[in-house]
Amino acid sequence: MKEGDPLRTKALELLPQASGLSVQMARVVLDGMAADWAEDRLLGLLENEFGTSEGLDGFVKQDGCRTMAIGADLCVQIVSGSVPGVGVTALIRSLLTKAPTLLKPGRGDVVLPVLFMQALAVVDQDLADHVAILYWSGGSSDLERGVLDRASVVTTYGGDESVESIRALTPVTKRFVAYHHRISVGVIGSQALTSGLVEQTARDVAYATAVFDQRGCVSPRSIYVESGGDTTPQAFAEYLASALESIENDLPGGHLELEEAAALHQVRGAAELLAVSGSPGGIYHGEKASWTVIFDPDSELRSDHVGRVVRVESIENLSDLIKRLRPEKEHIQSVGVAGMGTDLDEFAEELGRIGVSRIAKFSGLPFPPSRWHHDGGSPLRDLVHWVDLEEVGG
Repeated sequence: MKEGDPLRTKALELLPQASGLSVQMARVVLDGMAADWAEDRLLGLLENEFGTSEGLDGFVKQDGCRTMAIGADLCVQIVSGSVPGVGVTALIRSLLTKAPTLLKPGRGDVVLPVLFMQALAVVDQDLADHVAILYWSGGSSDLERGVLDRASVVTTYGGDESVESIRALTPVTKRFVAYHHRISVGVIGSQALTSGLVEQTARDVAYATAVFDQRGCVSPRSIYVESGGDTTPQAFAEYLASALESIENDLPGGHLELEEAAALHQVRGAAELLAVSGSPGGIYHGEKASWTVIFDPDSELRSDHVGRVVRVESIENLSDLIKRLRPEKEHIQSVGVAGMGTDLDEFAEELGRIGVSRIAKFSGLPFPPSRWHHDGGSPLRDLVHWVDLEEVGG
């Protein structure tokens, strides 16, 4: 969406209040998400998933037979509301497979799906007639069961408990695609800690931390810094704090509700107690802003879902990191990297073997490309079923 587009203007007017993001951050999130809704990106996604879109229109030759991908009679998309734009992405994926879709957006992600539908109706009313957007409060079992009974494919995004509750209501005959609770982390090798690079590295990490206010699955909760480099892990925490303070001027954090502010106070208080207890830790945070950097060299991986909280931890080497991450292998999605050098391919393979599905530079971490294998799967192929037509003669 270009500057001055009435749809973009309306979205930016409504998003901050609906999502809790600042006006500046809402602009970054909208532009970053909408980039993958462009025609060329979607055509690239279709090609990446199917080789050609012709297989959605009829039978095509493949491996000695002819095959066709068929979309669902009804795809139900149940989406959490933590990140604006996810609902539109989910809806577009269904439509690309020619599936009529019912979208249940999250409470914080209603604006963009509704505006998308209004725009769709202008250019293709028939296609828009095959989409419904319906919001209801979570836990409405009777309503959800009625919806799920009519679906062919059910896709749900959310925390483990909410995904499990939808799975329990979904008949076993329905295809179920789950995007459950995920978190991301970062790792910084010694090559990115030199005097000429460390400040830029910190700025890149600060950007990845700031986007979405740490609400996204792609948000890095912990940054693992290799010891023995020109910059110590604790010194890097200080660089990161300075970068987060600076980025607050251009991309301020969003509004915290009372419960969120209380949770942030609790997180900071626990870290401050650790710092004054003689443990080798430290905490750096804004006075009025939510950004918080906690240096804790040996802490377990945590998911502080409040404000821009990020933990910095030290590692001796990459093998040490693999050991630390392995217990959380079912929940780690993306890993931001810097300073890996020639070790990157081997390290990426090791990460893949413990469940990581994406490795990216920090500046690209917030917005995966449309073609990415979402949580290790295929975002379109997972929504279709295949029909193979073998040679039957006469």
